[in-house]
Amino acid sequence: MKLLISFLSVLFLFFQTSDLEALRNSYSKANISNENAKNFIELVEKKTSSDPIITAYKAAAKIMEAKVTTEKNKRKSFVKTGAKSLESIIASNPNNAELRVIRMSVQENLPKIVGYNKNLKEDKTFLIANYSKQNTDLKSYIKQFAAQSKTITAAEKASLK
Repeated sequence: MKLLISFLSVLFLFFQTSDLEALRNSYSKANISNENAKNFIELVEKKTSSDPIITAYKAAAKIMEAKVTTEKNKRKSFVKTGAKSLESIIASNPNNAELRVIRMSVQENLPKIVGYNKNLKEDKTFLIANYSKQNTDLKSYIKQFAAQSKTITAAEKASLK
């Protein structure tokens, strides 16, 4: 019985990790084109988990819908709803580095006129200070994000080893 439970736990963790990896890969490409953004939105909509990270990707997808929607009067609503959800998730999980990466990437890529860019310095400071405490996969993801980040300086990028 214990062997069966152990096997099922390992299997569950394997599929959860691969799901998360697929989300990360899709999210990192989503800003390149509207097609990639739509693919990410479709992928995240299929997820039913209540995990804070999955929920944060759903909030980011909601904000991304503003970019790809043809209904201009809905853009503000998409951003507002997604931002409110993302802020709530981070307030409940303030020490989660991946949530900070998601918020930072959203805030970097939204036009300044939207006004959702107040946490860039806070998130950058958090990520740099807590980088060494993260697992290997998340470190790699943070480095990948930092490489293209407009907020993280070259010296700060070099410090992420």
